[in-house]
Amino acid sequence: MREARFTELKKIEITDVAEPNVEKPDEVKVRIDRVGICGSDVHYFVHGRIANRVVRYPATLGHECAGTVVEAGADAGLAPGTRVAIDPALTCGRCDQCRSGRSNTCREIQFLGTPDEAPGAVADYRVLPARNCLPIPDSLSLDEAALIEPLSVGLHSVRLGQLKDGQRVGILGCGPIGLSVLLTARAEAEALTTYVTDLLPERLAVAQTCGADWTGSATDSVVERILEREPLGLDCVFECSGDPVCVDQAMRILTPGGRLVMVGIPTAPQLTFDVHLMRTSELTFRNVRRQEGCMEPAIRMMADGRIDAGPLVTHYFPLEQIEPAFETVAAYDDGVIKAMLVLDEAT
Repeated sequence: MREARFTELKKIEITDVAEPNVEKPDEVKVRIDRVGICGSDVHYFVHGRIANRVVRYPATLGHECAGTVVEAGADAGLAPGTRVAIDPALTCGRCDQCRSGRSNTCREIQFLGTPDEAPGAVADYRVLPARNCLPIPDSLSLDEAALIEPLSVGLHSVRLGQLKDGQRVGILGCGPIGLSVLLTARAEAEALTTYVTDLLPERLAVAQTCGADWTGSATDSVVERILEREPLGLDCVFECSGDPVCVDQAMRILTPGGRLVMVGIPTAPQLTFDVHLMRTSELTFRNVRRQEGCMEPAIRMMADGRIDAGPLVTHYFPLEQIEPAFETVAAYDDGVIKAMLVLDEAT
C-alpha cells in the first residue's frame, strides 16, 4: 500500500509498505479515503518540530481523516462498509486524566501523525481501535467527515469559552480552526455578535459566508475599530492565530471579567502578558489542547444542518500531489483554507 512520509524539511515521499492487519478483536482496518492538511502538519513540514515535538525522519503524517471499514475484529461492533470519521487520539483509558474526563491530556496518548507517538493517517489503510472510528450518517460526505476533527477542536474551544446567548465574541485568525470556532459558536449559542479578524482578505470573505457579523484586517488599529462598535468590550475572545500580537489585541478588547481562550499554536516559545491588565480586569485565560468528547456532537451538528462546513474546503489534491499540497497551504497560496487529500478517488 501507499504511505506518505516526511523525509526531510519540506520533503515528502510516497513509499510502498505492507498493509497492516487486524490483530485484536476490538480493532478495525480502515481504508483511508480523505485526509485534511492541518496547520500542525504544516509546522512539521516547514520547521520539523512544534515546541519539543521533533520529527524523526522518515515520519508519517496526518490526523484529520475519514474512511471506510474494510475488516473488523470480532468485538469491534462495526461492519465492513461503514463510513467513519476518525478520532486521532488513541488514549489509554486508565490514567488519572482519562478517568477524570480529560482524555485529551491522557498521559499515555498516542496521537496520529505526532512524533514519537502514532503513525499518521496518510496511507491507504490503517488499523485502529474501533472506539476511535465514529460512524457517519448517509447524509454526510467523506469530505465532511474529515472535517469533524477540526470542528471538534472548535467546539471544545467554544465550550471552554462558556458562551451564553447574546454575548459579544471575538475570533482572531480565521484559518480552518478559527472558522471552526465561528461555526460551532453560532451553533452552540444564539444571537451572538461575532467579530473576526485576519490578515488575508479571502479568509475574511469566507468568515462572512460562515456568518461573521463583522470582519476586519488584523492591523494595529483593529482594537480601536472593534471598541468603537463595542465600547464595553467583548465577553470572550478566541485567539486562533498563535501570533503574540493577536494575544495582546485579545486582552485589550475584552470586557472586565472576560475570557481569553488560546486556541492557536503559538509562533513563539514564550509570550509576554500585561499582567496588571489581566489582574485588574479579572480576565480568565484558558488553553485548548485538541478536543475532549466533541467529535460525536460535531457529527450531529453537521448532520442536522446546524453547521455547514462546506466553505472550509477550498482545494483538493490526489495523494501523488501531496508535496505541492503542503507547499500551497504553507504559502497561503491561491486563497487556500483547507486542502483535502483524496486517497480513494472512487469515494
